[in-house]
Amino acid sequence: MRRGPAGGAVLLHRGGDGQVSMPLYQLKAEFFKTLGHPARIRVLELLSEREHAVAEMLPEVGIEPAHLSQQLAVLRRANLVKTRKEGSTVYYSLTSPNVAELLRVARTILTGVLTGQAELLADLQAAQGEAKPPS
Repeated sequence: MRRGPAGGAVLLHRGGDGQVSMPLYQLKAEFFKTLGHPARIRVLELLSEREHAVAEMLPEVGIEPAHLSQQLAVLRRANLVKTRKEGSTVYYSLTSPNVAELLRVARTILTGVLTGQAELLADLQAAQGEAKPPS
């Protein structure tokens, strides 16, 4: 890794035509795009609790089996989940406890944002009530 323009970290890797660099912020953006689907987030939440078989996840995620398979493939390619096979059953688990921690941090951030929005809404409603002329 080296520093790119504006001081951002750059990950270096070789492609078929030589050396290619990708800014770390771009890699992060791709990572967050991978997380940008509700079904994938739900799968990761379930796997944060424990490993699950695909059949266990289906009713919890609420999508068709083919769609769940597609979403699991995206998570596998991103190296966020891993599989183990027992007989004909495939079990999924997180590749790192950091994924579960990321989801916990996201929940904390969202709780703060929503609390702030609820307080703002209450303030606006109170101000609207004060501004109404008497009937």
